[in-house]
Amino acid sequence: MKRRKFLGTTVPAAVAMPALLNGFSFLAHSKSESELGWLLGQGTDTDHVFVLIQLSGGNDGLNMVIPLDLYANYYNARTNVAIPQSQVLRLDGTDKSGLHPAMTALQNMYNEGKVSVVQSVGYDNPNFSHFRSTDIWNTGDTRTNRRDRVHTGWMGRYLESEFPGYPDAYPNADMPDPLAIQISNVPTLTVQGEIYSMGLSITNPEKIYTFANPFSDYPLNSVPANKELKFLRVISEKTKIYSDLIRAAYQRASTMATYPTNNSLADQLKIVARLIKGGLKTRVYTVTIGGFDTHKKQVNPSDTTTGSHAKLMRDLSEGINAFQNDLELMQLDDRVMGMTFSEFGRRIKSNASLGTDHGAAAPLIMFGKHSKKGILGKSPDIPSDIQVVNNIPFQYDFRSVYASVLEQWFCVKQPALQQIMLQNYQSLPLIEGGPCGLPETPDDNNNAADKLILKMWPSPYSVAATLQFSTEGGNTLIQQIDALGRVVKVLTNRDYAAGTYNIDIYNDGLSSGAYFIRLQNKSLQKVITVIKMPQ
Repeated sequence: MKRRKFLGTTVPAAVAMPALLNGFSFLAHSKSESELGWLLGQGTDTDHVFVLIQLSGGNDGLNMVIPLDLYANYYNARTNVAIPQSQVLRLDGTDKSGLHPAMTALQNMYNEGKVSVVQSVGYDNPNFSHFRSTDIWNTGDTRTNRRDRVHTGWMGRYLESEFPGYPDAYPNADMPDPLAIQISNVPTLTVQGEIYSMGLSITNPEKIYTFANPFSDYPLNSVPANKELKFLRVISEKTKIYSDLIRAAYQRASTMATYPTNNSLADQLKIVARLIKGGLKTRVYTVTIGGFDTHKKQVNPSDTTTGSHAKLMRDLSEGINAFQNDLELMQLDDRVMGMTFSEFGRRIKSNASLGTDHGAAAPLIMFGKHSKKGILGKSPDIPSDIQVVNNIPFQYDFRSVYASVLEQWFCVKQPALQQIMLQNYQSLPLIEGGPCGLPETPDDNNNAADKLILKMWPSPYSVAATLQFSTEGGNTLIQQIDALGRVVKVLTNRDYAAGTYNIDIYNDGLSSGAYFIRLQNKSLQKVITVIKMPQ
């Protein structure tokens, strides 16, 4: 019997829907435990907490982190939405980038060493659909063939590897609390495991799940429905147990910082702070702030520092700042880090409606006591002869950020890290203080990449060219990226000894136009622009 038919014919809708929509999401498979969890064995002993902030709709990263060193090209590309150079918030230690003028709270956090920025985060073949791109960021899987895609979230796979046997073996003495909590009406893929969601979705910790198990009175005597009924009993039972734990934790604590009003993100982060203070050992929290799909009226025509995007930047900045202040007053800041992400950025060139259209790469923000202060990467390449189709090429794969968080914050080691992330990704210097006993990375801001050679001649080229590059040794990846932000050629991807090398290019089959060459060597990256002329 199909699950939908089973629910429709055996469970009163008024009873079933609250539990299913506001509690666990699930896939009713026949397996009872995670193969990944059993494969990877015991988890790591850590009390670290990670908070994911989704900027839903596609954030305009160019107006969040403004490229001061390329300001003329930036302004030329978007004269009707560009932030005036004199209004950009300056950051200590750099004259290359600044923040949107509405982000003074985050500016102060950066200058105090509690924020880092990762430039131009994306992936090799960007998808411009909100739904598909959100799934890509939540799962960490970019495959285009539906049959090949995974249906688990990157954090779900992590939690599944740490807590094998969930949910049957939990709560227990080692992990008495929910593994993950999403401040949302509907669960997302982020914490989805192979069978169950590894998290609980809530909106109000004091008004959740006070019902008795609605499935306990149904006899297990109908063979086609036995599996589904048993499954729902487990889900309902665990939902009730965890609901009581969440409610109790929330009631035990109160916030100590002042949170801004009329700020949905601040409201959600306030709940997260109380639950952490209330004693929950929950490792992952997710929150969402919407409204970033700014195709029109992104700014006010009389003052581009104001408007809908400015309100979002202020809410984001003040919400994070209040949350961080609360953690410090509660003496919890040593345990908690957070990160923003959005399903994609916006186009470099603005449109005629005072807005920006769906784009590719964008910056993300890491925050917390252990964030490495600084800006990782360089300002995105912005051509002087900007075209509507031009996108920002990615400097860092978003899965490298994820892998670095798992390795440096949750202390995940190989081979577990590769299993969770589906393959190996470069490690980035994102977290300081050595919480996992890893050696400190001296190059905080990709400065050593300036010493790497990456050039092509002739430039422009048509039929033949030579690409010269240097490497510090180890795996070296060089990709050619088109104006839409898509990888169209992988020029090399293998281990090298330290040194300088040439790659000859002849009749590469690419059409004329602007391209980017991206070099990745260990944690370093470099991007240059090249022009292909007609033959």
